[in-house]
Amino acid sequence: MLSEAEQRQHRQAIRELFPRTPHMSSLGVVVERYEPDDVVMRLPFREDLTNDGSAYHGGVIATLMDSAGGLAAWSNHDFDKGARAATISISIQYLGVSTPGSDLWCAATALRRGRELIFCEMRVRDSAGRIVADGHLTYRIA
Repeated sequence: MLSEAEQRQHRQAIRELFPRTPHMSSLGVVVERYEPDDVVMRLPFREDLTNDGSAYHGGVIATLMDSAGGLAAWSNHDFDKGARAATISISIQYLGVSTPGSDLWCAATALRRGRELIFCEMRVRDSAGRIVADGHLTYRIA
């Protein structure tokens, strides 16, 4: 069994690794907040991730939400339970278009932790504070 200090070290290692994974680093995602069960990730504006030079593609928004939800799941994980992970399901409601040229901010919260499943909610806003999307994620770590 890992000590609480070792658990914290493992959680911090995940926080540092996440934005450096090949896909996340290619997007340029930044972890702005990483607290137990509470994460905020920012996607700096990039024209090449848009549909028309100003509005983000829905798949980019979904990627940000999936990643932030997964990171929220890891942020308070008990590593004695395992370290193999996958998204089980994600539900996204697109609520608006981001302000042209805006960064995206995704806040994710782990709402409930079961033996292997973690249930998260995510909300994406643009730099002006406008809600772009809401969603729920079920994540498994075993």
